[in-house]
Amino acid sequence: MTRLLRGVMSAVLLLPLVAVPSAHATADVQGKAKFTVTTTATNVAARSDRRPVAGGVYDRKVGKTFISWAGQYEDSYVQTYDHRKATWSAPNRVADGDKDSHNYPTMVQAKDGHLLIFRGMHNVELRMSRSPQPNSADGVWEETLISKNAATYPMPFVTRDGTIYVFYRETTRDLDHTTPTDTRPMLYVVSKDNGRTWKTSTELTGDRFAIGSTSRADNMNEIYIGQLRQEDNGRVRIVYTLAGGGPEGHLHDRYHRNIYYTWFDPRNLHFYSASGRDLGTQIDDADQEQHLKVAETPLTLPNNVKSPDYIQLVGTTLGKPFLLWFMGDPANGPLRNYLSTWNGRAWETKEVARGLRTREMEPVDPFTWRVYATEDGKPNVNTYLVRFGCTWTPETVIPTAKPVQRVEVVENFRDPARAIFSGASSQRDVAIADGDISVAGISRR
Repeated sequence: MTRLLRGVMSAVLLLPLVAVPSAHATADVQGKAKFTVTTTATNVAARSDRRPVAGGVYDRKVGKTFISWAGQYEDSYVQTYDHRKATWSAPNRVADGDKDSHNYPTMVQAKDGHLLIFRGMHNVELRMSRSPQPNSADGVWEETLISKNAATYPMPFVTRDGTIYVFYRETTRDLDHTTPTDTRPMLYVVSKDNGRTWKTSTELTGDRFAIGSTSRADNMNEIYIGQLRQEDNGRVRIVYTLAGGGPEGHLHDRYHRNIYYTWFDPRNLHFYSASGRDLGTQIDDADQEQHLKVAETPLTLPNNVKSPDYIQLVGTTLGKPFLLWFMGDPANGPLRNYLSTWNGRAWETKEVARGLRTREMEPVDPFTWRVYATEDGKPNVNTYLVRFGCTWTPETVIPTAKPVQRVEVVENFRDPARAIFSGASSQRDVAIADGDISVAGISRR
């Protein structure tokens, strides 16, 4: 079932498909982790394009968990869980989302204790909201315009020394109208003073962009990072796919193609391959094709589903990375879920399930990760265990009253506020906000 990949995997649809577990297999598993679910806000969640990055933080100093989510019109909201009192605050509206599902909040905590929420106002600018008091989400937040940089999809993290990074995707055409619409590279901004002042990656490195391309023959020059994950050792693991017009010319997000992996070192601003090859401060098309490609996927439009999907997941076991991703079936069948593992020399990829949207994952122990997944149109969140980056085992079902659209594990979580479940709205229109916001944690009883 496993096929060794040497740089480029043959089309994943040709992979053997034996012994694929059903998406419903979790119901029969007994004796696994027992989750409790608390609905913190009812009928408030709008449709959101948020990636599983920076949804909330636990503040040990005050014993509180802070979560962020996108409400009606994609406005940014925060809530607080006081672990000492076991109570949730009412939602606090922080900032305007400008009625666009791309303008979701992502949240980190600066070294000075202030909470920071970032929004890439779709193709326009990068904004930040700062809590008025440290270690608190209460009150009226201060709004800051970081830059008019045609930003979308902000992905922030804070290094051990307090430096703040925010990766974002640039819609270059909005800055230079002669650029094709499907040229959309990744860049980042950096602050060393808790978000007061910022420098761009171009200012720091001299490179036009951090990850991207401008002249692929297939016009796949858009970068979609599925997940960015900072590790305790400071490394930032990144998984991404490409998008663009494909053979039809310059069209935005018409096709998706391939899976790529890299890691970023904030100490020297360099990117690296899984084998440890130093790619310098900028990844271009030659780099990603020669050193970063994990899986090559067909340039097709199966059942009008973007393949691979916008969300991919990245983790490591004993220092070796592994990825989870999914794509549509060209025969209009269920989604197909893949696990790609670096064996020290090459990537190995296998199909592990069908019918799931893998939403987020978390480390359980040095050898095991828990995966959170959903099934389209159905309530509940299914969990699975990945061991040694290789095996896939059903674990349990976390019951929810309504379908869940997004899952984010809280940074440095403390139960019962472990994972944020943003409910799926009944409409794509962000004016309709009828999904629930829930938080799940493992019961210790």
